[in-house]
Amino acid sequence: MVDTPLVEMRNVSKAFGGVHAVEDVTVQVGAGEVLGIVGHNGAGKSTLIKILSGAHTMDSGSILMRGEPVAIDNPRVARSLGIETLYQNLALADNLDAAANLFLGREITTPYGKLDNKAMADATREVIARINPQFANLGTPVLNLSGGQRQTIAIARAVYFNAKVLIMDEPTAALGLRESAAFKELVLRLKQEGIGMFMISHDLHDVFDISDRIFVMSGGREVGTRRTDEVTKDQVLSMIILGKQPGEESAEDLAKLH
Repeated sequence: MVDTPLVEMRNVSKAFGGVHAVEDVTVQVGAGEVLGIVGHNGAGKSTLIKILSGAHTMDSGSILMRGEPVAIDNPRVARSLGIETLYQNLALADNLDAAANLFLGREITTPYGKLDNKAMADATREVIARINPQFANLGTPVLNLSGGQRQTIAIARAVYFNAKVLIMDEPTAALGLRESAAFKELVLRLKQEGIGMFMISHDLHDVFDISDRIFVMSGGREVGTRRTDEVTKDQVLSMIILGKQPGEESAEDLAKLH
């Protein structure tokens, strides 16, 4: 980790009625780092990330960008701070092509107020070439593209609008083996650009392949954070299922995981 995290959430809590969805959670990510967030359904993962994306407001706690406190109370503010979200459904318009989707709601216009389609197409070609040089279907409606190609457009949109932090919700769930491998290569390029990434996933294989650190949640609280290269899948499973730190589990505990 760098000394000053790219983004840090400190002592964050959020309740819905009497249910504490997130309770006193602190988490951080550095520039060029991927943090895998894992836990059972209802562990608080999505609520935590929705607070960072501006979809939910926290009841208490603070958020810092490069050590400076920020107030995020809606998605527009989050985007203005460079926090972009890659939703599981990718939030793309099926009938539009890559450029129209990339600039949807943030279109480039000419001095006369008309859409500058050439500028948008040129910008789309440039940013997609940076993150996926093999992508060639710029004029095809996204309805006719593969899951990996659609994902490229969604990530290109975040990169073009100067994402510093990318939130990814189950990014490989709809991808085949080849496209999952391509996604992992894409993540490496994003890391090289200094983008910090939060990745929610139920696939521990992907988490171990992609993440630098793994953050485990249960019942709205943090179980623990470990460097990926210093922990095993069984230990992470133990953290998820048993709520125990690596080294606390017995051989019997580990046997129950299989």
